[in-house]
Amino acid sequence: MTYFDFNSAAEQSSFDLIPKGSLVRVRMTVRPGGFDDPTQGWTGGYATRNASTGSVYLNCEFVVTEGPFARRKMWSLIGLHSPKGPEWANMGRTFIKAILNSARGVHPGDNAPTAQNARRIAGFSDLDGIEFLAKVDWEKDQNGEDKAVVKTAITPDHKDYSALMTGVHAPVASAPAATPAAPVGGRPSWAQ
Repeated sequence: MTYFDFNSAAEQSSFDLIPKGSLVRVRMTVRPGGFDDPTQGWTGGYATRNASTGSVYLNCEFVVTEGPFARRKMWSLIGLHSPKGPEWANMGRTFIKAILNSARGVHPGDNAPTAQNARRIAGFSDLDGIEFLAKVDWEKDQNGEDKAVVKTAITPDHKDYSALMTGVHAPVASAPAATPAAPVGGRPSWAQ
């Protein structure tokens, strides 16, 4: 048998789309497009510019990190600029804010200094590899077939957020943390 005889190769398996509306933890990777605009602070080549439309976006891959859909991938664009007007860029900023709120455990209504700081990034590299809770949506691909995408980040005000994000990291607290209980017998209270 030679490599080029594929008669004995296994059949290609197919799988269904992740159900629309599913909440899944994802790790986002920004696929660099090589476009920079230092006047906007867009450096490092993370942004992509569509040469025919002039739109600029982040080309993102989302990998499900756990659960029944672990290792499944979805792709979506996050708008940064459109020559047609500010709407696409505003939608992109809103989505990034929700991603930061989800990843960093910040309630959307929290405007304390620690929460405001948690919503700041130094650049797009801070988004590359970020993990958050996402809601799966569907849209049509270029062939008219359904594909799973991520357009919504689930934030701490959602009823299922805590259960699904357990173990990622503690939420950013805007109020001062409670003083830990005094050690009993030389050991911290959590070790009792």
